[in-house]
Amino acid sequence: MKELIDKTDYPRSRETIKQDLVQLGVHSGMTILVHSSLSSIGWVNGGAVSVVQALMDLVTEEGTIIMPSQSTDLSDPSEWQFPAVPKEWWNDIKETMPAYDPEYTPTTGMGKVVEVFRAFPGVIRSMHPAYSFVAWGKNKEKLLNSHEIDFGLGELSPLGKLYKENTFVLMIGVGYDSNTCFHLAEYRDKHKTYIKKGAPVIEYGQRVWKVYDEIQFNEEKFEEIGKGFEKSCHIEQGKIGSANSKLFSMREAVDWAENWLNK
Repeated sequence: MKELIDKTDYPRSRETIKQDLVQLGVHSGMTILVHSSLSSIGWVNGGAVSVVQALMDLVTEEGTIIMPSQSTDLSDPSEWQFPAVPKEWWNDIKETMPAYDPEYTPTTGMGKVVEVFRAFPGVIRSMHPAYSFVAWGKNKEKLLNSHEIDFGLGELSPLGKLYKENTFVLMIGVGYDSNTCFHLAEYRDKHKTYIKKGAPVIEYGQRVWKVYDEIQFNEEKFEEIGKGFEKSCHIEQGKIGSANSKLFSMREAVDWAENWLNK
């Protein structure tokens, strides 16, 4: 905390964050997909609560705020690497892992803002055990209902629905490796690889281990894709507190990434 304070020239707050968001181009009625790093903003009075409140103040309930709330640790232990677990544990882990529940299953590696946002009144969460989203505002049900387990970030997912809307992506202090919408382009890659994945879910009141269809993701390509996207398309860039931030059209980003992947 002291290191964060030392790096902050003045305390950030709900109001200062709101002013910075306005300068970047965030406004009432937007549909906005948010990725964020709280610590990159600097010391914030109120922490993640102030960030969420500032976003809600600006977007209002006439718009929609959506964030990835992935819980990818609900997965086959044979895939785990950091750290791996002994092979003789795998069956026990699969048999006893708690099933996904949108109310209390925590996110994995999504950051503090998402964890706070998902607990706010009026926020709902989709039903995918690994690739869920949380949303607040006018179109939250439309975007999150019927999140099928197969191909959880594909055409029929919330990402696919967002692509059809006039959606903007807001990145606060994170790189393109966190840009979830690029995954939608991966489903449109002619060279994609199909795989099987598994997770514990509730079906008809019973916990079951569900095997589902997915593709192999390659996030390591996203930074290179993002750099090319910035050179070719218009994006807004600025600061939210100390955080380098970007605002851009999701549809333009997905289309550009699709073309890049297929070349």
